[in-house]
Amino acid sequence: MNSNTLAFALTLLAFTAACDSSDVGVEEDVGSDSAGLASPPQLTDPHPCPGMPGFTCSTLDAPLDYRHPARETLKLQVATADNADAPKGVLLFLTGGPGQPGVPFISRLKTRIPEVANDYRLVMIDQRGTGELGAIDCPALQREIGGGSDIWTPTPDAVAECASLLGDKAPFYSSDDTVADLERLRRALGVPKMVLDGVSYGTITAARYALAHPRNVRKVVLDSVAPYHITPDASLYLTGQRASARILRDACAAAPACDFDPAEDLAAVVRSRDAEAGVRLFHTVVTYEYVDPSYRNPNPPNFPPGQGDMVGALHEARQGNPAHLDRLVAILRPGGGSIADFSMGLHVATVCADYRFVWGNAATPIELRGPLLDFAERRLRDSDTWPFTPAVAVNQGFSKTCLQWPVERPGSNPMGPLPDIPILLLNGDHDMATPLEWARQVAANAARGELVIVKGEAHSIQNRERGRAGRDALIRFLAKP
Repeated sequence: MNSNTLAFALTLLAFTAACDSSDVGVEEDVGSDSAGLASPPQLTDPHPCPGMPGFTCSTLDAPLDYRHPARETLKLQVATADNADAPKGVLLFLTGGPGQPGVPFISRLKTRIPEVANDYRLVMIDQRGTGELGAIDCPALQREIGGGSDIWTPTPDAVAECASLLGDKAPFYSSDDTVADLERLRRALGVPKMVLDGVSYGTITAARYALAHPRNVRKVVLDSVAPYHITPDASLYLTGQRASARILRDACAAAPACDFDPAEDLAAVVRSRDAEAGVRLFHTVVTYEYVDPSYRNPNPPNFPPGQGDMVGALHEARQGNPAHLDRLVAILRPGGGSIADFSMGLHVATVCADYRFVWGNAATPIELRGPLLDFAERRLRDSDTWPFTPAVAVNQGFSKTCLQWPVERPGSNPMGPLPDIPILLLNGDHDMATPLEWARQVAANAARGELVIVKGEAHSIQNRERGRAGRDALIRFLAKP
């Protein structure tokens, strides 16, 4: 890359960053009544949700393109609790991914927090591009990374196939469009305000809905918090890489304490492998939290006997015996899975539209992206990524997946403080997928925010917490007027 090209690329990058400085952007316009939606939205075809007593399933029609609503209509599945007269109104629960549907999980949610289900009418929606009515099917991508991973890198051919299958529809699966769908859902439910409860990626859609429609929100719960304003730091996963040292050291401090430093072990093993193997190891370390938040249990539930203990596997590998760690990489490798359970096609379409990268955003010409990514690797310091490396940061899934994604209109990137409404933030201090540092960052932008740190727990407090501290905090928060 010659100096003139680099100068132009950096100028373009600065211009893109300036364009992203707007507060809410297009989210207030997309999906509003002025977008040509003449008739009020309705929930149609109501029927009992199969295998989910107490819930009614129905369909919400939404335009593919809110700017041109006559072009094509999407059908989104919605599940609503039958207690339409619940004293505290509607609680809309937003799942993660992006790529995960909502409706199949509503019974589990009721089981996990029955106290809340008595006071609120629980509602869940299959985000556009997910679920049994309209999951985006990108077969090669699903085979390689089905089940969801932000970190494991798909092959360029799989990404190209997905882009080709979506064609000119790809730009209509950003978080902006999902936020517009949620407002359309509120209108169809006929309620003036909702309580939003988002987990993981759901915290982004919850926060962005609150920013776009603050008068329509009573309270917000953000569980396993991701930043709603995306920066290149997030697309490089720098915070998560650095947080791994804190989390593994905390795990090792629990009795019986380790007599070694697991972060040093991880750093040494990463540096003994090439960048691709380093990325796979990063995926494994992060994914392992779903199996064993302690990182030290040799026999976690529903896991091959004797194959747990991430801390021990890293230490063995540093001592020259990588077999245990390599088995963990193989066991936790992504791939397969039904698109009805998790659509990797939707995941990629949303991430590539929403995220901000070292090259800018989705509008940046493809020929500039690779050189700018290479330039970023050279500029990263070891301390930016330790115990991982700059090579791992630039070769993991976020950047590599979107490197060749077609140029399109980027989604908005709202910033600034969250609305002046009650906000509860829940985060496990052993969460690497959405590290505690992100929750602190978002909490600093919430004037009426309350951050509850759940010790020893990992991702998705409401779904996976082994104890009660996080869920009790949630119940208290939602019980308040």
